[in-house]
Amino acid sequence: MPYISITGLKMKSFFHAPRFWWHAIRSMTQARRDPQCQLAIARNINGIAHTVTVWSSRKDMLNFLRSGSHREAMRVFPKIGTGYGFGSDMETVPTWQEVHQLWLEKGKVSNAEAPLGN
Repeated sequence: MPYISITGLKMKSFFHAPRFWWHAIRSMTQARRDPQCQLAIARNINGIAHTVTVWSSRKDMLNFLRSGSHREAMRVFPKIGTGYGFGSDMETVPTWQEVHQLWLEKGKVSNAEAPLGN
């Protein structure tokens, strides 16, 4: 069963946009090039930049998380944004509506000063 990772990130300020997108694009490119990543997609929902990635295993996702461009992004993220993350073994990729709902209900807060809300 594949491991699906869902994230939702929000910039702290409009002024962080160039830095945010620089890291977001590089991280998405890294995911899409990873042979263990079966799917890497993104969408903005209610001002939250969501990503969905599908991995062969949780171990493969963690290897990605701790390497390359994504690792660099994680180092600067606390300065530029707040977010939640959620991952689980799932049989099917959730719809975007389900992604946002899972993120709200099950996401673990990362670098958040206040809840991001709906």
